[in-house]
This record gives sequence, C-alpha cells and structure tokens, in this order.
Amino acid sequence: MRPLWRCRACGAPWPCQPARLTLLAEYRGQRTALLVHLGTLMVEAGDQLGQLTGHARPADLHERFLGWARARTSSGPGDQLGPDGTGSAWRGRSGADDHGTCRAAGATMFHVNPEPGAEIHHTDPFAVPTGQRSPARRLRGRLAAPVTLWTAPGPAGLTVSSTLVAEGEPDRLLGLVDPEADLWTAIEDAGRFAVAPLGPSHRQLADRFAGLFPSPGGLFVTDAWTDTPYGPVPADAGSWAGCRLDTAREYGWALLVEATIETVEIVADTPPLLHHRGRYHQLP
Repeated sequence: MRPLWRCRACGAPWPCQPARLTLLAEYRGQRTALLVHLGTLMVEAGDQLGQLTGHARPADLHERFLGWARARTSSGPGDQLGPDGTGSAWRGRSGADDHGTCRAAGATMFHVNPEPGAEIHHTDPFAVPTGQRSPARRLRGRLAAPVTLWTAPGPAGLTVSSTLVAEGEPDRLLGLVDPEADLWTAIEDAGRFAVAPLGPSHRQLADRFAGLFPSPGGLFVTDAWTDTPYGPVPADAGSWAGCRLDTAREYGWALLVEATIETVEIVADTPPLLHHRGRYHQLP
C-alpha cells in the first residue's frame, strides 16, 4: 500500500470500498477512534505522496480519508457507527429506512455523505466508476470464478474466488489471498488450511467472510460448522479439502499461496456459487 497509497487488491486509492467497510466493522461503536486513526494515516499519506510527486500534498486527502467516515443521526451528529458497523451500502440488508434508522434495532445507520439532508444510497457509494478501472481488472471481472471459503485453525477465514486445483503426485492447490488478512496469519501459524467450495445457499456467508456483510460477535458465530484439523468448514458444504502450506509469494497485489492437498471429502454433488462481473450467479 505505501508509499503509493493504493489498495493491493483492487488498485484503487486507499481507503478503497472494501477497506472502508473493514474499517467501519473494526471500529464499530468507536467513531472518534476511527477518525483519529484515519487522520494519522492521512498525514503519513500526504507526506509520502508529496515526496513522490515533488509537489504539495494532494488537495483531496481530507475528503478521501475523513469525509466518508463522519457519522450523522436523524437528529444530529452522533458518536457511534451504525448497528452493523457498515456504511449506507447496507440499506435493505439491515432494515434501514430512508432516514437512516434501523427499524429492527432502533439504532442509527452510518451515512457516507456528511452533508445535511443526505440519504442512504441505493448503490455502492465507494465503487470505482467502470471507466476508471484498469483494463486488467475489467478483464478479471469477465472471468466467472468459483467462490470458495478458506479457513485455518484459530479460527480464521476468507472468501476466495481465485482457487485452482492441479492434479498430480501429489495433488496441489493454488490461490490468491490478501496478505494482510487474518486468514494468512493463521495459515502461516498453523501451516495448514481447509478449502470448501460454496453453493448458492452460501451467498450471505460468502459476503460475511469477504468483509462485505456485518458479523456481530465474529465470523463463525452463525451457521453450523464441522471442525477439522485444517480449520472449520460449513456443515452443509458438499465437499472440502485439507491442505498443507508449501510456499507463498507476492503476486501482483495479492499473495500466491501454493499448497499440497492432503485430504479430500466429497459429501454431496452440490451446484457451485459463481462470481462474475461483481455479482453472484449459479448454474441454470
């Protein structure tokens, strides 16, 4: 990320949309602490970007780092994030009305627009406009990919849509993961991990482990899980593989993880959950 201050995963200026959602979840109920943290990073980014370009700090840093993180209640500024720790992109998922109030919990949603009279967005307010995305990113979006869940003892988990199985002696598995994710720390510590292909019924689970859906109490507190030596797997997973970590190296903005498949369990023939053009799909 440093000193260019761009996301390693998507290449967008940091904090990008996934980073903002992660920060909102991490600092749930602690808006002041979030703003202090972002302010510190803003100063650091300004110094580094100014040195790179030989010019003054970029003029948009304040809005880029702090503007989106201001909270607003229906009666005035508040000091807490919304009940699910997310931004307004969660309208419809958390039962929020147009005034930003969560009807189920009676709490206040988190607005990304700090101006008076702002409304909850109906679309993702942090998404990079299509015309500004790199050609490689747009090409990647046109490749349908199976959605898998990687987990490791700890437990830790991450939704991964770049998993590849290579047959051989031994059989191998490869995938691209976020090097800053808790999952990678857990894999490094344990030296092993589990991979489970997800099905159409796992859409919300996939979003939760991708950091795109709130997970109050932790990622594993909901759903049913089967404990394995390699990490928990969804109890209703049709299949899963236990892998031993071989090596990992930086590959683009991600980490290319290479592993040996030590065990495979096929429970049922279930249809896959696919990711294409930013949306989930299933086979007809």
